[in-house]
Amino acid sequence: MTATLLVPCPHCGGLNRLPHNRLADQPRCGRCKSAVLPDKPFALDDAGFAAQIKGDLPLLLDVWADWCGPCKAFAPIFEQAASRLVGRCRLAKLDSEANQRLAGQLGIRSIPSLILFKDGREIARQSGAMPLPQLLAWLAQHGI
Repeated sequence: MTATLLVPCPHCGGLNRLPHNRLADQPRCGRCKSAVLPDKPFALDDAGFAAQIKGDLPLLLDVWADWCGPCKAFAPIFEQAASRLVGRCRLAKLDSEANQRLAGQLGIRSIPSLILFKDGREIARQSGAMPLPQLLAWLAQHGI
């Protein structure tokens, strides 16, 4: 019997049951037919937050703002990480200016900020941009 994972769709929020051994097969959402595990970070907002922190795959959230130089410099690194972590961790971006209520609720004091969620709760947080090897090492410390 193959273990299945519950993974929320980054587009519609619908929960999808995915066999663990099929995560690399570019699964599609049963509801909206979009890619469930995109190889790029997806945009997150107030409305989708609760649905996206659920599920069996961790979620790494990059909280950023358009006016932030370090945020813009970190964006390509975060995209590279997304392509390397498909099937192990989902990566999302939260625009702190457009989603001020959620950013406040999350206690964001500086940007960029990375928050790692697993099983619906925050397990790690890191402020500031970092190079890809350091980001991957930080995630490895948390079992990703």
